[in-house]
Amino acid sequence: MSIYDWLIMAHGKRAADIVKGMLQHSRTSSGQKEPTDINALCDEYLRLAYHGYRAKDKSFNAQFETHLDPNLPKVNVVPQDIGRVVLNIINNAFFAVAKQSEIFNLKSGRQEVGTSKRQNGDDPTIRRPDEEYFPMVSISTRKQANTIEIIISDNGGGIPNEIKEKIFQPFFTTKPSGQGTGLGLSLSYDIVKAHGGELRVETKEGEGSEFIISLPVV
Repeated sequence: MSIYDWLIMAHGKRAADIVKGMLQHSRTSSGQKEPTDINALCDEYLRLAYHGYRAKDKSFNAQFETHLDPNLPKVNVVPQDIGRVVLNIINNAFFAVAKQSEIFNLKSGRQEVGTSKRQNGDDPTIRRPDEEYFPMVSISTRKQANTIEIIISDNGGGIPNEIKEKIFQPFFTTKPSGQGTGLGLSLSYDIVKAHGGELRVETKEGEGSEFIISLPVV
């Protein structure tokens, strides 16, 4: 297969994924809201996302943990839709830590090869031998005054300030071609908004990101 054939196939797949995503993005959910155990939902989708990522990449390993408020009330939501939001954000978090792990491994390799050539002190972008990177994704829940919050955190590379405001826009993606349509976060934002809630992100480049889903308690 030539590079041109490969490019045609890759762009064709992305186009098909975009069309599929557009149909999901435009559909009106027929699901019914029901009292939902958010803690159970978060725990289930965290494990589902991890094992799903491992099924695609056997070399992937990451730590994950939960910090779930035991006194959280049930929330009236469409569980399948909120589950889709949680799953999408967790998948993005695992992608972020996998990418950051690759970067750290590359820098570690550069250090081993180029140690004798370095001058004027250590390069701060190159990991020292005693430093290690442990990919970590966590999900927490907490009760606020009139809302509950789901917080999904990762210690990946974070989101640069120049693109932070774009991540909820349809079709915007930083993933390689064929690995993302740019509709996941846009769809998630719309689902949360349709529930009367809010989806926001706090991030610091080089340290990780935290997505906060706020849902009203009614």
